[in-house]
Amino acid sequence: MFRISGPRALRLSGMTTLALAVSVALAAPASAHVEVEAAGASALAENVTLEFNAETESDKAGITELEVILPKGIAPADVTFGDGPKGWKFAVTDRGYTVGGPAVAVGEDAAYAVTVRQLPDAESLAFKTLQTYSDGRVDRWIELEEPGGGGHGNSAPVLKLEPAEPGAKPVAPSPTAEPTTAAPSTPAASEPSRTPASETADAADEEEEGSNTVLIVAIVVVVVALASGLWWFKRRGASAS
Repeated sequence: MFRISGPRALRLSGMTTLALAVSVALAAPASAHVEVEAAGASALAENVTLEFNAETESDKAGITELEVILPKGIAPADVTFGDGPKGWKFAVTDRGYTVGGPAVAVGEDAAYAVTVRQLPDAESLAFKTLQTYSDGRVDRWIELEEPGGGGHGNSAPVLKLEPAEPGAKPVAPSPTAEPTTAAPSTPAASEPSRTPASETADAADEEEEGSNTVLIVAIVVVVVALASGLWWFKRRGASAS
């Protein structure tokens, strides 16, 4: 049997150990990814809590934000925030939502939960996620196809759904929130409110009253003139006779 001994054996053993360590180091980042779970998730299920866990890939910076692009059938208005890292807040976007805040500790994962009003009628749902770190790094977990080589790659978190329960039906869409404004203060009873329309109406009334006054004066002048003319003609006729 062929055997290697002495210094050469030690060198080969050291190289093997180094190669194994490098393989583990390279494989570790590939295993990081974002996961999503939901107990008893099924198509058309209502008020389902989704639990996400974003694993870190950085040993220098902490995770500060996760942006999720919602799958077809789930509107941003149908998602509400449950809990997450301390100080993190939830915000709706035009294509999904973000959760973020103070950076989690370096080397720690970021976990949070949201509740979906109703899951769509589908077999699975992909939640594409952009993972941002405090140093500006962004991991894009958006791939929908299985990566080759047995690694995780940049696959988006996918939630498998059970078939819909008997009798389950789609609910009406959530109403779109409208921005609200402060109500105007109520004017005092002794000071009726003034609007452009009321001011215009008052101006028109004043103009009409002025026109009526002028018309009355004109009629009085005409009547007086006619009466004076008639009196003058009668007096002239009497003098001539």
